[in-house]
Amino acid sequence: MEHVIVDELMDHLCRQNIINKAQHSFLKQLLTSTNLLESINDWSLSLQNRCGVTIAYVDFAKAFDTMPHEKLLFRLKSYGVDGCLLAWLRNFLSQRTLATRVGSSLSSELELISGVIQGSGIGPLFL
Repeated sequence: MEHVIVDELMDHLCRQNIINKAQHSFLKQLLTSTNLLESINDWSLSLQNRCGVTIAYVDFAKAFDTMPHEKLLFRLKSYGVDGCLLAWLRNFLSQRTLATRVGSSLSSELELISGVIQGSGIGPLFL
């Protein structure tokens, strides 16, 4: 079910020009490594043409671990995601808990109110 929803949601976000076709990492056939290869090619061409190159790579991974679910759902609604799909996403994100194990000790459970679901099919889309 997740994969069907991811495909439909991706199609919607691309059709609405919310996700740029040049975005790498979670679009089909566009990996982080293809981004690096394209970048190296662009930098090489600029240097060959004696143009300056300024490079800034930023890793926003930690920013997504702190994205409140309500804010994510609000943003999706502003992108035109609503009805049954938004309700499904709300249910998918709700009532999730987390506990930490160190050795044989297990912490008490806490409700997850932010972050992406690691290992899920839809998690990378929320990045």
